Amino acid sequence: MKHKLTCHCGAVELQVKLSDPHTDAKRCDCSFCRRRAAATAAVSLDDLEIVKGADNLTQYQWNTKTAKHFFCKTCGIYTHHQRRSNPNEYGVNIGALEGVNPRELEPIGWVDGVNHSSDQSV
Repeated sequence: MKHKLTCHCGAVELQVKLSDPHTDAKRCDCSFCRRRAAATAAVSLDDLEIVKGADNLTQYQWNTKTAKHFFCKTCGIYTHHQRRSNPNEYGVNIGALEGVNPRELEPIGWVDGVNHSSDQSV
């Protein structure tokens, strides 16, 4: 099913293909995700299209620089990120999906980002 995802000001619009945001919703407790507190759903790289505002997206990376987090330059809303746990997937901000209220998805499960496998010594 295709969903429209927008930032708050409308400068950025994505189209994502999600099976069901109700069952795919997750939160992460890594240092970054805890602070933004956005529930996400997974989509493959091919299932996300930037419809408008690509030039209005800014990117944030840190630590291993594997994950790429995207935000609207104007309103600051997090739209999506390329995942560190699976770089072939994006996590999309469920709260930015048109017609989806994350409150109605509770309880939303958690992912253990604090103890991410990429951070463990071999």
